[in-house]
Amino acid sequence: MGISSAEWLVAPMVAIEEERAAALLTERFGIEGTLEDLGSNHDRNFRVRTGLDEHGYVFKVFNPVIDRAVLRAQSEATERLARALPELRLPRARVGVDGEHIQTVSVDGQDYDCQLLDYVPGEPIMDSRYLAPRVVARMGELAGRITAGLEGLDIPTPDRPMLWDLRNALEVVEALAPHMVDQRRAERVLRAARAAQQLVERRAARLPVQVIHGDVADNNVVCRTDPDGRPIPVGLIDFGDLTHSWAVAELAVACTSVLHHHGATPASVLPAVRAFHAVRPLVGDELDVLWPLIVLRGCVLVVCGQHAALQDPGNGYATAALDREWAMFEAGASVPAEVMAAHFRQVIGEPAPHSDPPTSSHPLLPELPSEPTVLDLSVTSDALHGGGWLDPDAESAVVARALASGGTAVLTRHGECRLTRTRVDNTEESATLALGVEVHLTSPLAVHAPWVGTVTRHAEHGVTLTAGGLHLVLDGINPAVAVIDGGEAVSGQQLGTVAAQGSWYRLDVQLSRLGTGFAPRFTPPGLDAGWLTMCPDPTGLILPRADRPVADTPTEPESVLLERRVRSFATVQEHYFETPPQIERGWQHHLVDTRGRGYLDMLNNVTVLGHGHPRLVEAVHRQWQRLNTNSRFHYASVVELSERLSALLPDGLDTVFLVNSGSEAVDLALRLAWATTGRRDVVAVEEAYHGWTYAGDAISTSTADNPNALATRPAWVHTVPTPNSYRGPHRGPEAHLYGPEAAAVIADLVRSGRPPAAFVCEPYYGNAGGMALPDGYLEQVYAATRESGGLCIADEVQVGYGRLGSHFWGFEQQGVEPDIVAVAKAMGNGHPLGAVITRREIADAYRSQGYFFSSAGGSPVSSVVGLTVLDVLRDEGLQDNARTVGAHLRTRLLRLADKHPLIGAVHGSGLYLGVEFVRDHETREPATEETAAICERLRELGVLMQPTSDRMCVLKIKPPLCLTTTSADVFVDALDDVLTHGW
Repeated sequence: MGISSAEWLVAPMVAIEEERAAALLTERFGIEGTLEDLGSNHDRNFRVRTGLDEHGYVFKVFNPVIDRAVLRAQSEATERLARALPELRLPRARVGVDGEHIQTVSVDGQDYDCQLLDYVPGEPIMDSRYLAPRVVARMGELAGRITAGLEGLDIPTPDRPMLWDLRNALEVVEALAPHMVDQRRAERVLRAARAAQQLVERRAARLPVQVIHGDVADNNVVCRTDPDGRPIPVGLIDFGDLTHSWAVAELAVACTSVLHHHGATPASVLPAVRAFHAVRPLVGDELDVLWPLIVLRGCVLVVCGQHAALQDPGNGYATAALDREWAMFEAGASVPAEVMAAHFRQVIGEPAPHSDPPTSSHPLLPELPSEPTVLDLSVTSDALHGGGWLDPDAESAVVARALASGGTAVLTRHGECRLTRTRVDNTEESATLALGVEVHLTSPLAVHAPWVGTVTRHAEHGVTLTAGGLHLVLDGINPAVAVIDGGEAVSGQQLGTVAAQGSWYRLDVQLSRLGTGFAPRFTPPGLDAGWLTMCPDPTGLILPRADRPVADTPTEPESVLLERRVRSFATVQEHYFETPPQIERGWQHHLVDTRGRGYLDMLNNVTVLGHGHPRLVEAVHRQWQRLNTNSRFHYASVVELSERLSALLPDGLDTVFLVNSGSEAVDLALRLAWATTGRRDVVAVEEAYHGWTYAGDAISTSTADNPNALATRPAWVHTVPTPNSYRGPHRGPEAHLYGPEAAAVIADLVRSGRPPAAFVCEPYYGNAGGMALPDGYLEQVYAATRESGGLCIADEVQVGYGRLGSHFWGFEQQGVEPDIVAVAKAMGNGHPLGAVITRREIADAYRSQGYFFSSAGGSPVSSVVGLTVLDVLRDEGLQDNARTVGAHLRTRLLRLADKHPLIGAVHGSGLYLGVEFVRDHETREPATEETAAICERLRELGVLMQPTSDRMCVLKIKPPLCLTTTSADVFVDALDDVLTHGW
């Protein structure tokens, strides 16, 4: 159309003071109220509060360039959507004093059209906070519903081309980019816009055209705030960009607005695409042009925003958006459109169109041995145990071992997510997905052209062979003299020889369908379907199809495995997270999923030593080869473990039972108390969890684990109030009252003729989130219990084994000695192992119940596990590490609490901590939904965390005791990020 920059732009309006606007509002609509300027790029918008209406209105004074017919069309579109989508909140127009929706006012001798619109309750997303996938999906769904709702609507064609109609995008960019202050940025924008336009033009004639809203973007989508604090789109404002355009442009605009939000990547738009397609199916070429349109939208936003800021420097609305607009552009330009189109097809379940590679009439490496060694560098590889995958030279080491074992050629696998590329203590996805293969050789084999093509020298040791839009990219090649840059190669022609790299020779081989020819060797797997479509497997050029390597890595999607789990594994055995990653590797305090995503494990109190500890692996391997049976046989390890355990406890606690789990340990502890005292009644603390056996479940009073816990307790279970010094009836310095109250409950039981057999309690309040009991609490309650003739049971299943840092056992922190100690979890570092330690006379009393036996408890393997755990705890100073790293972590969390009001308290000691979230510091209303959402966002950042307590508002911080200060800082920084930028 050749329209100049001046013709594209809408000149800024004159300023209208709020008092003057109020007078105009009364004059034309008969409404009085207080006005607040809302800001706008081109018009003047005012929030009107009348005091009579709950929500009020918006008074809009339009730029004179806006034709009145356009305003009528906007009203018609709004009414059409109001009928089609009655639940959607919309800015419907009110009539003025003459009964018309559009009124005219005069300001400084200039006439302006104006309207009074219903104020849409809720909040648009005006900042760049993080948007959760659920929120993005709702934006896509809304765009789809708007598109479907406006289909078939006919409106007049405006007299001038629409600035924001993406059909005009390139012309807008070319007209305005020369006016940008930063001409280097302007050149980038121009290049990106022209490339995107080329992709669109090929398909433009086949794209459906209809009336669209044109700006279903974050700042026009009105949201309610859900209980978890997330904004959920429920309404739409600003119909000023209503126009005829490509239907898919509605989705493109919505997706573009996602890209400036904190933590957004191109993959962030996928929930919107999926949700839009579910409402209004994407057809034909729309998937191919969607990403180019997103790029074009970003380009238009940048050039228009820059120009608006230059023309009207006092317009804070325009200048505030400049950084956001550049972020959207950069995200759009960061990934090839072909990759996104292929991945969009996978998202909606449509196969990506692709052409098979040209027939290879000649092998790439004809001298290659027929059976090269195929490396497994995946997350499940047996060649990468012991943390060796973290070594920067891990791949070279695996190759060296393979070649040193007598092989002459080693081949890697295409499409494999390599463990060796996983980075830990990193909140971003690692580039683990291999988009090519490498061949490692002991001699410099000749490299031949597999088909006829054009040869390009892209590097000193790099050659590209191109045929039919497919590029064979070879790196690590000494080009042959006969190879001419830009010349043709015939099938079978020698292109060169494999170049030396260190002690052997290496050739990198990649196929690319990208227009540029070049793709990264590795990429994060978030867009795996798109990248693998554009970079197909080149292995067939190297090996006959029958010899192609098959990956050992699970190939089915994680969602399919989850469906199998639901079908075969009882669902009451719940899993963490809404969409759990498939974890197949652990090392120290990190876990890795099948896509090579590394996670900081901040909740796994079972693996006290950390995951995959080599000393434990070796001890179990050695013992299992030697002997594993049950404890009725006579062997040394069961004796040694029993002696080691009793030596860690006060004198008198000298007799050990070995069991399989914490539940068994607590159950046995209760049975010992019953047998010893001849009584049945037990006193337990409210909001506690002690296991799933009949007896353990009976005394478990946590409603988080069992909503009916208190109502379904048997009559022999009696509870004392939760000694919660943060949110219980006695807080802070008044917490000392809990001890006498609990003692009084026991005294009342004695008076009623039901003296307890035992009092059972975690010596450090774990289920509440790692909270210390009030000073002197157990001393008082233990005294009352013993005075009644009962026994005192310490449930050390979670807190014991040095986790507190300052003490090995939780009861030591209270200065008491129990009669029975139950322990598990850390005792086996993930192996099913627990113990009950007590006095000899109590243990002997059990004979009145018969004999005791646990098949795996105390087996030779289990005993060796227990001994090794104790050895490593001692030798590696893990209790001291819990003290020092835990103190550092607690200090940083307390600083975080000063910054973020959602944090009500930081509980705990050592590496047994809890961060409690509250909505109000006075009422201490639990932020339950927010806590769950925060845990989901932390998972996305590579930190595994879960809520605890009966209110599920406390972060359960119980990592392996090998946690480092660096990793503790990663956790706190990630939590700070979430609390700052949203979840």
